[in-house]
Amino acid sequence: MSPHPEGDRAGMARHVARGVALYNQGRYWEAHEALEVVWRQAVPPERALWQGLIQAAAAMLHRERGNRHGLLTQGAAAIQQLRGAVPAAFPVETARFVQELQRCVEEGGPVPPMLLQSSPAAARGRGRAKGS
Repeated sequence: MSPHPEGDRAGMARHVARGVALYNQGRYWEAHEALEVVWRQAVPPERALWQGLIQAAAAMLHRERGNRHGLLTQGAAAIQQLRGAVPAAFPVETARFVQELQRCVEEGGPVPPMLLQSSPAAARGRGRAKGS
């Protein structure tokens, strides 16, 4: 069951879409703020995933500002959080993202885009974790 009342689901989806869009536009601080609204409402295991996405945005902000230590610290924290169990209905793709994030942080690769999940299976699997 979702931690959000039915009426809040659409509002949370808007924050998710906005956060992802801002991140992909390179507006990392604003993405961080938008995703934090969702993180505050989340429960485990999703809470750790939202925290990882927020840390990824922070890492990219540090990268943009030339702060290598911040990039490495926040990037490593994001990677650790995003490697956790991912519920089938989690709205942001994480498997590819975490691999590309690791290349970005450790090897100076390109900034990985965040992508929203759009599969019908994700919508049907709402509330179930992978492997359940």
